[in-house]
Amino acid sequence: MERRRARIHEARRRRRIKRRMRWIVTRIVPFCLAIVLVLTGAGFGIKGLVTLIRDHAGSVQQADAKAQSTDIAAQTEDVQAAEIVAGENAGTGDFDAAADIVGDTANPSSAITLEDGETVGGNDADLIQGAPFYADRTEYTGTFQPDVLAERGILIDPKTHTIIADKGGTERMIPASMTKVLTLLVAAEHITDLEDTFTMTVEIGDYVKEHDLSFVGFNTGEVVTVRDLLYGTILPSGGDAALGLATYVAGSHEAFVDMMNEKVAQLGFSETTHFTNCVGIYDENHYSTCYDIAMIMQAALENELCRQILTEHIYTTKPTPQHPAGIEISNWFLRRIEDKDCGGLVMYAKTGYVKESGYCAVSYAEGPDGQPYICVTLNSGSSWKCIYDHVRIYGDYFMLNG
Repeated sequence: MERRRARIHEARRRRRIKRRMRWIVTRIVPFCLAIVLVLTGAGFGIKGLVTLIRDHAGSVQQADAKAQSTDIAAQTEDVQAAEIVAGENAGTGDFDAAADIVGDTANPSSAITLEDGETVGGNDADLIQGAPFYADRTEYTGTFQPDVLAERGILIDPKTHTIIADKGGTERMIPASMTKVLTLLVAAEHITDLEDTFTMTVEIGDYVKEHDLSFVGFNTGEVVTVRDLLYGTILPSGGDAALGLATYVAGSHEAFVDMMNEKVAQLGFSETTHFTNCVGIYDENHYSTCYDIAMIMQAALENELCRQILTEHIYTTKPTPQHPAGIEISNWFLRRIEDKDCGGLVMYAKTGYVKESGYCAVSYAEGPDGQPYICVTLNSGSSWKCIYDHVRIYGDYFMLNG
C-alpha cells in the first residue's frame, strides 16, 4: 500500500515537472525571445537613426568645406557649357557672351556720373597723363608663378614704365576683342555729342551674322545713341555696336580701321601691331602683342570717357520702340572679379576670345597704396581661368609690395 502511494506520488511529481517545463518552453521562452528581439531591434533602430543623423551632418559639413575650397572648379563647371557656345560656336569674340548665358545678377551697377573736373576711377598722377607709352625690362623683371595658366602675358607698372613680369609678352599674338579698347579710344577722340544717334543698318546685321559676332541686340533700323554704341562695344563686346560706332565716326568700317592703324602708329607700335577690323575677328594681318595691348590700354585710360566706360559693370541702353525697356548689358569680367581677393581693386577690363588666342583679357588694378598695374594674359584655358589668372597675378605682386 505504501509502495503504491509512493509510486503515485512520484508519478504526480513527474507530471508537475513536465507541465512546468512545458509551460516554460511554450510561454516563458517565447516571451523572453520576443523581448530580446524587440530590444535588439530597437537598439539597431536607435543606432541606425543616430548614425543617419551623424552621417548627414558630416556630409553637410564636408560639402560646405568642399564648396569653399573648390570655388574655382565649381564656378568653372557652371559656365562650361556656356563657354563652348560662346567660344566654339561664336567665333568673335569675347567670353562675356558665355557669362550672359549663365545670367549672374548678384552685383549692383557701378554707374558713375561725371561732373565738371571729375575723373572716373584711377589717379591722373598714377597714369601720368601725356607721358610716352613704353615700359622697359629691368634686372628685377620676372615671370608669372606656375599657378598662372596663361600661355603668354605681361604685367606693367605704368607709373614707372617698368615691366614687372613677362611671359612671351612681346611675341606676336591675336588680340581678339581686346582690339575694342582701341576701337573705343579712337571713337572717343572723335565724338563730340554722346546723345547723337545712329541708325543700325542691314550691312551691320549681315556682318554680325556672317562672322558670328557677340552682339548687344540692336535691330536693323533701330535708332540708338552714340553713348549706347560706346557702352555696347565694351561691356558685352557687341560687334553690332562697334560696327555702328565705326560707321558713325568714319563713314565706313574700312575708313575707321585706317584711323585705328594711324593711332597705332602715333603710339609707336606700328611695327608690332596692325588691325584689319574693329571687332577683333581673326585675320592673319590682324595682330598685336601683350605688351602693345597693355600700352593701348594705358592710352585709353588717359581718356576720361574711356575710363568711364571701361569701369562700368552694368548699363542699360536708352529705350527705343524696338526695346521699350532698353537692353541691360554687363562687363562680366569686372562683375565676377570684384569679389575675388587679389589684394587690390581691379578697376578697368576688356576681354576677348577667338580660337587662335583662347580666352584673353587686359585689365588695370590698383593696390591699397594706389600702385597701378596693367595686366594682359592670353589663352588661359577658359573664361574663369582667365579671371583667376588676373587674381593670382595681381595678388602675387600686391602682396610683394605690401
